[in-house]
Amino acid sequence: MRDKPPAEPPSSEVTPEKTYLRRRELLKNAGLFAGTAVAVAGGLHLLGRKQTRPMDRFVPDAGLVEQPVAQAMGPFDTDEPRTPYEDVTTYNNFYEFGFDKNDPARFAHTLKPKPWSVVIDGEVHQPRTVDVEQLTSWFSLEERIYRMRCVEAWSMVIPWLGFPLAALLQRVEPTSHAKYVAFTTLLDPEQMPGQRRASLDWPYTEGLRLDEAMNPLTLLATGLYGRQLPNQNGAPLRLVVPWKYGFKGIKSIVRIRLTREEPMTTWRLSAPREYGFYANVNPSVPHPRWSQASERRIGDFERRPTLPFNGYAEQVAHLYTGMDLRRFY
Repeated sequence: MRDKPPAEPPSSEVTPEKTYLRRRELLKNAGLFAGTAVAVAGGLHLLGRKQTRPMDRFVPDAGLVEQPVAQAMGPFDTDEPRTPYEDVTTYNNFYEFGFDKNDPARFAHTLKPKPWSVVIDGEVHQPRTVDVEQLTSWFSLEERIYRMRCVEAWSMVIPWLGFPLAALLQRVEPTSHAKYVAFTTLLDPEQMPGQRRASLDWPYTEGLRLDEAMNPLTLLATGLYGRQLPNQNGAPLRLVVPWKYGFKGIKSIVRIRLTREEPMTTWRLSAPREYGFYANVNPSVPHPRWSQASERRIGDFERRPTLPFNGYAEQVAHLYTGMDLRRFY
C-alpha cells in the first residue's frame, strides 16, 4: 500500500464533478492531469523593454513546426524559455471539443473561423457588430511573451500575437455605468461537437472587472508564435489575462458586452466553491482539491514555485488593494 498520495492526482481531482462524471461516461482512457505538490512561492520575474511587432510577421499557420519570431524584449515579456509550439497547440483545455488534452487538436478542424463576427454592445456609446478581420485591422498587432498558469497546476510560456483589449474598449466608448466586461464563446454544436453534451452550461462565458480589462497586460489574441491562432487555441479571437488562471482566457469569442453588474461565468455556475470570478493566481490559496503553491511547466520534470499573480504583481496588485483575496478568489 502507498503511504503517501501520488505526485499527480487523477483527472477526477482537477475537473468539476459534473464534468468528470460525463467524461468517465464517454472516455475510457483518461490521462492524468498535473496536481498536488507543496512549495513556497518565489519572487517576481523581471521584465524587459518594449517592441511592437509589425503586421508582416503575422503569417498563416503552416503546421506543427516551431518558428519563433525574431524580436526584442517588450515591457511585459518574460525571458523564460518558450514552451514549444507543438506543446502549445496539442496540450489544451477546450471542452467544446473534448475532455482530453489532445482532443482540441484532434477535433477542432470542425471550427470555421472565417467568416467571423464579434458583437460589442451593452454599456457603450458605440455598439457595433464587426468582422474579426476588420476588427484586427484597426490595431497594430504586438507580440507578448507571457507565462500562462492553469488552475490544474501546470504552466506554459507562450508568445501571443494580438492587441490590448483596452484599445478596443476605448474605441466603443464605455458609458459611465460600465463596470464589467462579459465575454461569450460561439454556440454551435455542429462546429463544436462537445456542446452536444451537458457537461457545462453552454455557451462558455467569462468576465472581467472594467479596470482589469483596461489593464495594459490584458490582450485579445489573434495568433501565437507569429502565426494565426490555431482552432484548438481559440481561433480567431481569444482573451489572454496572464495574471489569472487559464480558464479566464475565453476562446473563440463572438460577443463582448459591457455591463453594470458582475456577469455570471461558466465555471462559477458549474462549481462555485472551486472557481471564483477573479481567478487570480494565488499560491497561498489552495484549490479545494489540491495545492496551488507549485506548478509543473510543460516540458520540465521538476516542479517550480508558483508566483503571486503569476509573476505580474507589479502591474496588477494595485487592482486588488483592500480586497480579501481568499474570499474573492
